Amino acid sequence: MEEKENLGQYKVGSLPTLFYVPDFITDSDQSLLLNNIYEAPASKWKMLKNRRLQNWGGVVHEKGLLPQVLPPWLTNLTQKIYDESALFPSPMNHVLINEYQPNQGIMPHQDGPAYFPVVAILSLGSPVVMDFTPHARFKQDSQDDIDKDSDLEIGKDKWLDDHHPFTVLLMPRSLLIFKDKAYSDYLHGIQDCMLHCYNGAVNETQALKHKESDGDFFNSEDALDTIGKEEYKNISRTANRVSLTCRLVPKVHKKLFRF
Repeated sequence: MEEKENLGQYKVGSLPTLFYVPDFITDSDQSLLLNNIYEAPASKWKMLKNRRLQNWGGVVHEKGLLPQVLPPWLTNLTQKIYDESALFPSPMNHVLINEYQPNQGIMPHQDGPAYFPVVAILSLGSPVVMDFTPHARFKQDSQDDIDKDSDLEIGKDKWLDDHHPFTVLLMPRSLLIFKDKAYSDYLHGIQDCMLHCYNGAVNETQALKHKESDGDFFNSEDALDTIGKEEYKNISRTANRVSLTCRLVPKVHKKLFRF
């Protein structure tokens, strides 16, 4: 399925299908979402080692989804993403909501095989930097090629050209969508620290238009770390971040499995 033509203006980085959409929702939309998230029963939260999360839409099993109906405040969002991206065959039926405190992140990971291979992440609250790193299996494939290649430098250069790490700066109310190589060939994660460097982020230009309105999250000019004439571009994570990871599970089981 081809993405809508207007989505092309949001492409960032060198990979073909990595999109960053600033201001995907309004301030009032963000407040409404956060109110619904924090008004959920305490039992809806699952505590993990470095964050807590809510699971909406049902239980994802290796054989598919044991579904639960999404509430209207989430179906409004998933329908909007479906309509405006045209990257999913149907509206998303599963949403994971993660809450990160300022010093919390998530280990580099890939989404499981039960999902349709497109992911949409809506960011709320504090900005954060997300790291994309090539999957180790591609480095091994490259090493195998190098072992067969009489010119080792050619093999190394090919590896660096084909798969290189990159970062994305995720501002409040923004939407990140990725598929294809960004989905299958890379791990994505967030560092467990309160200070994130966004220097060189593939969407730095698009995200920095928020700098004036969201300046509290950025170091002041005087507070920026410098070495000689080099400037390190940092954000201070002073508030919690909430992310909504919206995905489609194609296989839906209307009844519980029988063994």
